[in-house]
Amino acid sequence: YQRRVRDFQQDLHQKFRKLSGILNLYCFGGVKLGCCRILHNTNQRMPNIEKGPGYTWTQGLGDVSVSIPLPEGVRGRDLLVEFKPASILVKNKKNNAVLLEGELHKKIKATEATWQIDEGALEIFFDKINNQEWWSCVVKGHPEIDTTKIEPENSKLSDLDGETRGMVEKMMYDQRQKQMGLPTSEEQQKQALLKDFMAKHPEMDFSNAKLS
Repeated sequence: YQRRVRDFQQDLHQKFRKLSGILNLYCFGGVKLGCCRILHNTNQRMPNIEKGPGYTWTQGLGDVSVSIPLPEGVRGRDLLVEFKPASILVKNKKNNAVLLEGELHKKIKATEATWQIDEGALEIFFDKINNQEWWSCVVKGHPEIDTTKIEPENSKLSDLDGETRGMVEKMMYDQRQKQMGLPTSEEQQKQALLKDFMAKHPEMDFSNAKLS
C-alpha cells in the first residue's frame, strides 16, 4: 500500500515539475536560466543533475528530488529519514552512518515529503514552500550552483488545461508587475474594493488607510 501511495505521489511530482518549467519560462521574462538534457529515446526534458557530497539532486521551480546511492543490501527498514521544515536527516541504522544531514537551503513542506528505494538508491521528493524560487543547493554549506544559468523545461502554456493556464497567466502578470514596481492583481483588487468602499462612505476619514 505504501509503495502505491509513493508511486502516486511521485507521478504528481512529475506533473508539477512540468508546470514548474512553464512557470520559470514565462515568469522570468524568457531569460535563460540554466541547461536541460534530453532523456534517451524520449521527448521528455529534465533539469541538469547536480552533485552534492554523496548524492545527486534535481529541481523544478516548486520541488526538489534527491538521490542517494545505498550500500548493497540496505532496505527501507534500515533507514532513518526525517523531514523538518528547515532540515533533513538521512541515516543508515545498520552502521549508524549519516548519509545526509543539515539545514535546508529554504523551507519545505515537510509533512508532504516522500521517499522510496529504487534500483539501489534512496529517492527523496519534497516541495518547496516558496514555489517561485530556484535553490542554489540542497543543504546549506554544500556546493552551490549558479541559479541565473538554469534553463526551464521546454513546455508551453498550450499544454495546460484552462484552469492551470489561468493560474500560470496570473502568476506571469504578477511577476511582471513586481518587476516594474507595480501592484499585483491581488493588490489591484484590494485597491478597487477600498476605492469602492470610500466612494460609498464619504463621511469616513481614510487618510491613514493602508492595504495589507
